[in-house]
Amino acid sequence: MLKRPYFIRAEWDNEAQVWVATSDDVPGLATEDSTLEGLIQKLKLLVPELLEANGLTVEKETPFEVFTRRFEIAHRAAV
Repeated sequence: MLKRPYFIRAEWDNEAQVWVATSDDVPGLATEDSTLEGLIQKLKLLVPELLEANGLTVEKETPFEVFTRRFEIAHRAAV
């Protein structure tokens, strides 16, 4: 049975043009990638490693949930 997922925030940094991931659940997590899919692939490796490095028990499968946030500006069509 899987335990509750670790929550991870991914926010788009428009200036750097990368997704940045951080988490209160995974101590020390701070990573980035130019694509969301690339970021998730990094997280699949980093999350268990960081949990283990922080002395937490790591199961065979470690569930995590990524919350994304990206701000944009919409423009009204010219009349």
